[in-house]
Amino acid sequence: MHIAIITAEGFNELDSLIALGVLNRYRAPGWRVTLATPAPRVTSMNGVVVEQMSTLQEAVTADAVLVGSGIATRELVEDPAVMGVLSGLEPGRQLVGAQCSGALVLARLGLLDDVPACTDLTTKPWVVAAGVEVLDQPFFARGDLATAGGCLSSAYLAAWVLARLVGREAAEDALHYVAPVGEKASYVERAWRNVAPYLPVAVATPAG
Repeated sequence: MHIAIITAEGFNELDSLIALGVLNRYRAPGWRVTLATPAPRVTSMNGVVVEQMSTLQEAVTADAVLVGSGIATRELVEDPAVMGVLSGLEPGRQLVGAQCSGALVLARLGLLDDVPACTDLTTKPWVVAAGVEVLDQPFFARGDLATAGGCLSSAYLAAWVLARLVGREAAEDALHYVAPVGEKASYVERAWRNVAPYLPVAVATPAG
């Protein structure tokens, strides 16, 4: 099982790395979470350099793909080479999610036609201009397509992937691990309140 997080030049560390950390709380043979980059190295908006873990070509064949955010997303969606590869994303065959300005990528790919989205406040005007309704909430999903708005909502996006691919228990365990001490139960409850309405009933309902 491969989950790829699209991470480009100027990426937001919180958006890519929180999702990476939460998703890697689950351990199983064959479980693989990677930062998929368009170059061998990319530098974040705050100067953090990361090495390529998978290519964009590998990402579009993954079981789940999360499109991260960053300060250069508007330039990214004008890059025909990158967008040509990402046009291979296919909800129905794979889970596809976007964090903050990643919603602009999905909008430009035509994946948000008739689907409302969540994004950050800075990106909202660009997504609206692309013809997408932007919701005033941290998370939304329809079928195999999800979006999250605000850096810390990346944990919700990761939980959605875990719940869909593994199950509710795995998602709650991962959230519980990363939640602040003394707030773990309330954090998981709040996160689940945002994610559960967009999951299949069999996944959203507690076992037993």
